[in-house]
Amino acid sequence: MKRIAIYGKGGIGKSTTVCNIAAALAKEGLTVMQLGCDPKADSTSAHLGGARQTTILDIVRARGDDFALDEIVTRGDDGVLCAECGGPIPGAGCAGRGIVTAFETLKNHNAYEIYKPDVLLYDVLGDVVCGGFAMPLRSGYARDVFIVTSGEKMSLYAAANIALAIDNFKGRNYARLSGLIQNSRNVKDEERLVSEMAEELKVPVSGIIPRDGLVQLAEEQNTTVVSAFPESEMAAVYRRLALAMYEAAEEVEI
Repeated sequence: MKRIAIYGKGGIGKSTTVCNIAAALAKEGLTVMQLGCDPKADSTSAHLGGARQTTILDIVRARGDDFALDEIVTRGDDGVLCAECGGPIPGAGCAGRGIVTAFETLKNHNAYEIYKPDVLLYDVLGDVVCGGFAMPLRSGYARDVFIVTSGEKMSLYAAANIALAIDNFKGRNYARLSGLIQNSRNVKDEERLVSEMAEELKVPVSGIIPRDGLVQLAEEQNTTVVSAFPESEMAAVYRRLALAMYEAAEEVEI
């Protein structure tokens, strides 16, 4: 299985990017599982027709260990397997705990052995790089990390912070930074700025996503560009990006 964590500053379009990557890989015949690691629990809604999935943490809080696997993993209309970690009650507790609990719960319920995903995508909030949000980088949960950024100053700053967090795990042979994804905001010299960041981090720019109104149109339809407009150039952009990431990622044991 290829375990890929996708980080990025809040509001950068990370979840939209992850959903389109997941949908593109599923269209290639791969079994894809997407795990939302943001307490807002809205990562997977584009696969589910806009529906919000009940989070793993909510189910565990209410019912302990008394539930079936298909109550926490839902197959979307596009075939993507969806799960949401969830988080604590607002204002109480650490959001990272939801991530830890979700990982342990999926493992204890043999999710990977049962569904046998070819690709596991973690959609991770990137503004915070505390121990909890670094969980996908630890103990082999994720092997390859891609960071979504634009040419905006704060987005690049967040990308540099995330890269530093990844570098701290380098000596333990956990996750590795495998590329940047440019989600364009049409700022001045954007491609140059992102390219310079990639050169500084010694990784490639895995793909450049242009601004396109089809992204918003697909979101209004509660789906992805890949599903709503499969013949469009934007869908082709996501397919090329998805395949580039898949080829760059390393297979690791479940």
